[in-house]
Amino acid sequence: MMFTNGCPLCSGKLYDGTTTFTLDKQKVLVVARNVPAKVCRQCGEAWIMDDAAERLEKIVSDAQLKHSQIEVIDMAA
Repeated sequence: MMFTNGCPLCSGKLYDGTTTFTLDKQKVLVVARNVPAKVCRQCGEAWIMDDAAERLEKIVSDAQLKHSQIEVIDMAA
């Protein structure tokens, strides 16, 4: 995803930062901390980039296959 005009919500300036991703679906709770993202200086909205989103999809899929009730990861580690 490319952001050429700033934040899609408010047009604020974006900076490289991190966010926490949480998914609660079908008896599986996944929490990923320190997920790389573009964060808006104005509204605070975080936008997860494609490569990090692909990693999160794999983590969620693996948690569902393992029937994990809770999966907590730190993507900075």
